[in-house]
Amino acid sequence: MTTTSLRITRRGRVVLGLALALPVMALSVFLASSGALAESDAASDDFEYMTVLSGDTLWSIATMISPHEDPRDVVAKIISLNQLETASLRPGQDIALPR
Repeated sequence: MTTTSLRITRRGRVVLGLALALPVMALSVFLASSGALAESDAASDDFEYMTVLSGDTLWSIATMISPHEDPRDVVAKIISLNQLETASLRPGQDIALPR
């Protein structure tokens, strides 16, 4: 019975090394990048926040923070900014206010 041993040429070793190194490098670059996280931290500092009191509505908040703007536009900005599904507010809820 004859046994054969596997021999890898120089080119084969290079290809095998690259095949193993590329996924490791790609994974490390993916895990090391935190660009989206840094942007979200910076964006959260651009807004003022308020705590909703009993009886507050989006309309009353809009007229209070921007008395010279159309309240409908300000309400739409507040809903969009806070990703609200409805116009209902709860006392104690913190909401971001547009500038």
